[in-house]
Amino acid sequence: MRVGLLGLGRIGAFHAATLAAHPEVGELVVSDADAARAGRIAARVGARVGDAFDADAVVVATPTATHAELILRACAAGLPVFCEKPVAPTLEETTRVAEAARDGGTLVHIGFQRRFDAGYAAARAALRGGELGDLHRVHMLTADPCPPAPEYVPRSGGIFRDCHIHDFDILRWVTGREVVSVYATGANRGAAFFAEAGDVDTSAALLTLDDGTLVTLQGSRYNGNGYDVRMELAGTRRTIVAGLDDRVPLASAEPDAAFPKGDPWPDFGERFEPAYVAEIGAFLAAVRDGGPSPCTAGDALAALRIAEAAELSRRTGGPARVDEVTA
Repeated sequence: MRVGLLGLGRIGAFHAATLAAHPEVGELVVSDADAARAGRIAARVGARVGDAFDADAVVVATPTATHAELILRACAAGLPVFCEKPVAPTLEETTRVAEAARDGGTLVHIGFQRRFDAGYAAARAALRGGELGDLHRVHMLTADPCPPAPEYVPRSGGIFRDCHIHDFDILRWVTGREVVSVYATGANRGAAFFAEAGDVDTSAALLTLDDGTLVTLQGSRYNGNGYDVRMELAGTRRTIVAGLDDRVPLASAEPDAAFPKGDPWPDFGERFEPAYVAEIGAFLAAVRDGGPSPCTAGDALAALRIAEAAELSRRTGGPARVDEVTA
């Protein structure tokens, strides 16, 4: 098939290499606001610079503010589209895209790559298969080794929308439950630009699922030892952890402990590289077979609603119900 790719920044360049090497892709057409960058990457991967919508399917890796317009354009043209998260900066725009995708029947796949990580998939299978028994608690952690650029923070949407939205999506996917309420807080322990943007660099939240299960969440922009992303699920029979491998950036205080032995994960790109490749493969398979979306715009909307509730709770200092969050 011919695939069009819009946006060739860090993640777009990675997708370009993945698409160009995929056996389902006969031709890759790339486009970027920086024409010189488009030319360099096209030459490197063997693609062609041109109109990305002149294709059988479209991959969107442009800045967040452009996502909704490009997804809607693809839907109007009947083109299957993969788009990096988030769908849009606001709940209103995300709702509009989710409704358009649903009503038009267009394949829209939103890029929540943790769904394609082997550890998270194994945790989901173990829970759904009954290996854990009755689920009693969940703990999630997302900690970056260093903060993003100061100019990025004011337009990021904040730590709950920008970072923890991945946790909210994977929580729904792994457990099959919905979040009904959130009690969130945050702190500023590092650079002043977070507070100046109305954001925090350290986060915590207590979430309640629709079956009463309690979920705790922690986050940081200053995890200096490395990139740390984990999900612990504790049941009546067994406890399982996704992300607890030889490269987890932890150190035991026990004198005889030797785990972990590997170099800590430096960033999200290296940690989730196989998942990024797998999600593009899943999208192309859905295009080829006419299958359902592995992660719909509706799923992205549900995760955003949780993020909005978390941000509302942080700002008001009290719990927030997800079903009461409106545009």
